[in-house]
Amino acid sequence: QVQLVESGGGLVQAGGSLRLSCVASGRTFSTYAMAWFRQAPGKQREFVSSISGSGVSTDYADSVMGRFTISRYNAKNTVYLQMNSLKPDDTAVYYCAARMGSARMGSALYNYWGQGTQVTVSS
Repeated sequence: QVQLVESGGGLVQAGGSLRLSCVASGRTFSTYAMAWFRQAPGKQREFVSSISGSGVSTDYADSVMGRFTISRYNAKNTVYLQMNSLKPDDTAVYYCAARMGSARMGSALYNYWGQGTQVTVSS
């Protein structure tokens, strides 16, 4: 069982930056691929970014490519999402997710989820 706790959300003006963190419980963090998803009001949950267990492989949604960076620090069981040049369209609840094995883009493939952290970008 893996428990995930996100933090770092908040209110920021367009063009600003935020860094989200997700801390995982357990001693086998490096065996889990991690991902960030987001869900805006009235919309389906969508993939944002993923990272392999080793941190070598990453993937991004087209909408955040070049603005967001995912990283992980396995010694601290933590995955990060650095968000720069934020836009009002980035407003959503951001969720951290984990799965054994390789990273994927489909939310249904992730077994463990955090409670979410709200990101609000004002224009």
